[in-house]
Amino acid sequence: MDVSSEMIHSLLPVFLVTALGASALTVGLIEGAAEATALIVKVFSGALSDYWGRRKPLAVLGYGLGALSKPLFALAASGGLVLAARLLDRIGKGIRGAPRDALVADLAPAEARGAAFGLRQSLDTVGAFIGPLLAIGLMFVWASDFRAVFWVAVIPAVLAVALLVFCVREPERDSGRPVVNPIRRQQLRRLPGAYWWVVGIGAVFTLARFSEAFLILRAGQGGLRSR
Repeated sequence: MDVSSEMIHSLLPVFLVTALGASALTVGLIEGAAEATALIVKVFSGALSDYWGRRKPLAVLGYGLGALSKPLFALAASGGLVLAARLLDRIGKGIRGAPRDALVADLAPAEARGAAFGLRQSLDTVGAFIGPLLAIGLMFVWASDFRAVFWVAVIPAVLAVALLVFCVREPERDSGRPVVNPIRRQQLRRLPGAYWWVVGIGAVFTLARFSEAFLILRAGQGGLRSR
């Protein structure tokens, strides 16, 4: 899924500006709305996963929404459809993130749990590298045909969903385990002051973060041609 998403996201800012005639402001609004949506949904999906005690259905739903959004980019004729596709994709990302990590923890033996999460993060990084590289190669081969590259990105997305549906089996839940809502005030009070200091510092540094879409547009202004 990372390969699929990065193939599209690495080209999307240039596609919006050059093919659809969108402004940099429009690109920023789309990117900001998309990332905010993913971060907000992630909180509630994790709580729902813990409360429900099921991981795989939410992970499948999240990955399924991500795969469903991919053809919309290839079909988009306006910024509105791109916005809808980005929101659908980020909603899927927000839904699947926490349940997927919890599923990894449930499936991995205790002694190999760190290695399992390290592998997951490594694959995420590999996908973030291969996706844009593959997109650049296909743009070169197909004479900068954005939509053709977007259609190719559908393939790894569908494979990711199929792999999760048919090859991953969720372990049985302990029926005697109490169901607890993790976002209750009593639960939050258990977090020490050091945790909230880290959250606050992280929030301040996050204010300096901006979408990579602007770096891509700036590269275009600097002479990097997309056609």
